[in-house]
Formats: sequence, structure tokens, C-alpha cells
Amino acid sequence: MRRCLTSAIIVLAVAGCGSDVPVTHTARTTPGPVTVHETPYPDLTCGDGNVTLTYVPSGLTRGPAFRRIKSLTRKLHVRGRTWRGSGGGEQLLVGVVCGVRSVETFAGLVSRAGLGAYEGMPALRWRTRGDMRNFMWLERPGVAVYVAATPGLAHEVQDVADGIALNG
Repeated sequence: MRRCLTSAIIVLAVAGCGSDVPVTHTARTTPGPVTVHETPYPDLTCGDGNVTLTYVPSGLTRGPAFRRIKSLTRKLHVRGRTWRGSGGGEQLLVGVVCGVRSVETFAGLVSRAGLGAYEGMPALRWRTRGDMRNFMWLERPGVAVYVAATPGLAHEVQDVADGIALNG
């Protein structure tokens, strides 16, 4: 008993003792964020609010809408927007998937996707042909948010996701 108590005290004491480790930040290799003036996007909605997008990587222009995500195993209502690079090779997609009511349904939406969490919400990550990086999280029952990017913009997916808010 005494040995277990001593071990527990040592573990707690050591866990509380941390040296101040300097945090290093890597410099951004792409230009800084661009505020998107066209927000909110009323066409990116599941009926009860719309998407506000505050970050799009610089050098991209707004492209066509999309209504389908081929990777989904169920037919659901999808509304999305595309942004393209000036050379045409890079693409960023942002959209909403309507009708996903439960975590169980959400987890099975994409075969061979990795299930994780994003800001405490269930999230899926997967790659498709052309090495497109796909990321989707269940924002609330009935609404999932989707972000995808080609390899050249893959490092921007997290920043784009962090700049998305659902209003309403």
C-alpha cells in the first residue's frame, strides 16, 4: 500500500514539473490569409443557416458550384463551392452535406475513411484519386461540413476548416 502511494505521489510530482520548452513555429510558405468578402454563402446551407468562410488561400478564384461528393456511400443533399488556382491545377472545395442525423451514420458515409475528431465533433479524413485530400466533420445533427484540396493546397485544409462557421 505504501509503495503504491509513494509511486502515485512521485508520478503526480513529476507530471507537475515541466521545464519551459520554447515553442517553435514554422513560417508559412504561402502568403497570409485572404479575407473573403463574399461571406456568408447563402448557397451553402442545409436550410437553417449558412456557411461563413473567413479564409481562402491567396491566388484562388471562385469557381463553379458542386452538388455531389463521389466518395459518399449514401445519396445526400450536397451544396458546395469550388475555388481554383490561376494555373488551373490546384483546387479547393468547401461544402455542406445535409441529412446526416447521427454519428453512426456519419462514420459510415465514406468507405476507407479515417474516423477522428475535429473540435470535439466526429470527423472523417480520406484521399481520393488524384491524391485529393478530403476532410469532413459533423457540425450538428443534419449538417456536415466538407473541405477538400489538391496536394498543393493540402496544407491549407486545416486553416480553411478553422475559418468556417455555420450561422443559424
